[in-house]
Amino acid sequence: MTKIINRHPSRYGRLMLGVLPFAIVLIVYLVASHARLTINPADKLLPSFSSFWDVIERMAFTPSKRTGDYLLLVDTLASLQRLAWGIALSASIGLSLGIMNGMLPLVRSSLSPLVTAISLVPPMAILPILFITFGLGELSKVMLIFIGICPVIIRDIQLKTSSLPHEQLIKAQTLGANSWQIIVRIVLPQILPRLIEAIRLTLGSAWLFLIAAEAIVATEGLGYRIFLMRRYMAMDVILPYVFWVTILAYLMDWVLKKLSQRMSPWYHESQGE
Repeated sequence: MTKIINRHPSRYGRLMLGVLPFAIVLIVYLVASHARLTINPADKLLPSFSSFWDVIERMAFTPSKRTGDYLLLVDTLASLQRLAWGIALSASIGLSLGIMNGMLPLVRSSLSPLVTAISLVPPMAILPILFITFGLGELSKVMLIFIGICPVIIRDIQLKTSSLPHEQLIKAQTLGANSWQIIVRIVLPQILPRLIEAIRLTLGSAWLFLIAAEAIVATEGLGYRIFLMRRYMAMDVILPYVFWVTILAYLMDWVLKKLSQRMSPWYHESQGE
């Protein structure tokens, strides 16, 4: 008899098992929404799907009467721009300092304690400091994302760098490679897929910090719109926006995964993918 830990679903079975939890959530929502709307047709907590379609039509495909803009598009572009700047800055600094901390003992002795201390500071606790220091514009929102995820990326890259096979570094030095050549030709190619992996793992946190910053001070953005509608208990707007954020986050994660597979197929083969 095959043990359960050795049983693998077929391709069709994986698809069905993946869809099943979403189908259950959808059914539970439809039943609960129907029950509440039967009792009170004006109930705002669990709107009907027809309300969602009306909101999507109004927010995504109908120009605003006040500005003439498509609100969902404007909010999406504003949020994605802030998120892209925050992640790009975090990835570049995280890669550089992570490799330096992992490869250079002199740098690690100096910077590693500081990075560890910063990574333990709750980013939301210093949000007022960011607004005071960088103002209420775009920079403070980007810096919140940066401070929230960059130290985590640095520590992860440092750990992955220091755990590379020591034999490779010894052989490279035996063949006459200097420190720069070792970092560029041996360390960097092996760390890049791990950098993408670290970004994927911190993507949820990046969205969290973005939504929080937009909720406090912004004039457009997905987080701004969600918390603006909270004042009116407009769940028919909030839930589609939350669903849209989830779709965007999933697509970003999928794109990063495919990019990593294309750039470093050897890494994913070694992971058994």
